[in-house]
Amino acid sequence: MSIAAVRRIVSRSACLAVLVFTVGTVPALGGPLRTDGPPAGPLFGWPLDPRPAVTRAFDPPDRNWLPGHRGVDLAASPGQHVRSAGDGVVVFAGTVAGKPVVSVDHPGGLRTTYEPVVAAVVSGRRIGRGDPIGTVESGHEGCPVAACLHWGLRRDRDEYLDSLPLVERPVIRLHPV
Repeated sequence: MSIAAVRRIVSRSACLAVLVFTVGTVPALGGPLRTDGPPAGPLFGWPLDPRPAVTRAFDPPDRNWLPGHRGVDLAASPGQHVRSAGDGVVVFAGTVAGKPVVSVDHPGGLRTTYEPVVAAVVSGRRIGRGDPIGTVESGHEGCPVAACLHWGLRRDRDEYLDSLPLVERPVIRLHPV
């Protein structure tokens, strides 16, 4: 028997053993699959309703101390209600550099920030996804419409992230080979 034939037999035997082990143990470890509950929904949602247009995209700087756009700007109306994008705790509701700001800490070290938003919440308050946190105020610099909500996302203390992937599913395209 050739070495190639021995390798094929060993490879097939190993695959069969893995398959038998997996099929035999997974149901025993996890129990039966349940299909009677509601499907799991996304953890985050849009902070404005209806879904807003993006007026300015995330454009992070090369270094944290350089200028950049550390969030996305969403088209809004003055006085429009702003909702928390996810479950969390309000960690700031006040003014920064003359602008009204609300910041919410979420599980996993994430923090969302909303400005200019006149707060309807106070620091320390637990909130759920979709709970009202304030109203949009006009006057956001560079806003091309009546009002814009600047929606920022940060992980830990200094990693700025694009907030749109929280609410938009990426489009996956397979290219033929």
